[in-house]
Amino acid sequence: MCGIIGYVGEREALHVLLGGLRRLEYRGYDSAGVALQEKGRIVVVRKVGKIGVLEQELAGKTFTSRCGIGHTRWATHGVPADHNAHPHT
Repeated sequence: MCGIIGYVGEREALHVLLGGLRRLEYRGYDSAGVALQEKGRIVVVRKVGKIGVLEQELAGKTFTSRCGIGHTRWATHGVPADHNAHPHT
């Protein structure tokens, strides 16, 4: 089971995505990640653990993206690890 959220709009995407991931954490608590369209490229940040671990990794980083996706993972295949966390590219 996993949780996926996407956002396109006027607000800063990262804040919307993290809020959605917190609500979806029960659907996947092994790892979480986000992919943001940032200045013509896609930035992916993903971490093993609960949403708080991802939030710590993102702390202090500034993104202006208004478009992105977020994903929680419950490891049904493959061990919980950063390289197995979603989203994949």
